[in-house]
Amino acid sequence: MGGTMTAESVEHRRRHWPVPPVDGYTVDDLFTLPDLPPHTELIDGSLVFVSPQREFHTLAMDVLVYGLRSIAPPELSIRREMTVVIDRRNGPEPDVVVLRKEATGIDRTRYTAADILLAVEVVSPDSESRDRTTKPQKYAAAGIPNFWRVEQGGTSGSPVIHVYELDPLTHAYVHMGMHRDRIKVDKPYAIDIDLNAIDEI
Repeated sequence: MGGTMTAESVEHRRRHWPVPPVDGYTVDDLFTLPDLPPHTELIDGSLVFVSPQREFHTLAMDVLVYGLRSIAPPELSIRREMTVVIDRRNGPEPDVVVLRKEATGIDRTRYTAADILLAVEVVSPDSESRDRTTKPQKYAAAGIPNFWRVEQGGTSGSPVIHVYELDPLTHAYVHMGMHRDRIKVDKPYAIDIDLNAIDEI
């Protein structure tokens, strides 16, 4: 005795997505629209929804967050998956950031680009273009001095990190090196992290 599927019941079960404004969404919309999926980003006025992440993505973030926190100076903090406001039409969510501790607070829902010293993106199959091109360009234009792009290293699974620093004259990132097994750099502070620790998590 199965029930009859009516047009009304189908319509009731259908997901209703918000209709974007003519000029696109703003950062304020990102925090006021109801029922947005977790970790929704705003890029050029468009909402970007995050696909389910692979284990590598989570493990790479864990290794970096732990490593960065364990050696961070007291005036800096490390956060993961928080919105960074670049302008009214762009609110990306880096996987990891290093920022000034004075900009943090238990009730904060976002940070400004001016407070960020390092933005880190762990590349996923669904976000390759954004993580390799779109976001770095926006981070550089916003003046974030350091950017790391994290890729999965071949069959080993260990992270490979591409390190970039901002050129103040061109307002673009300059590739400073690629790090396997261990990342040892002096910006935004003295950092030394064993990337193979991902195998021990």
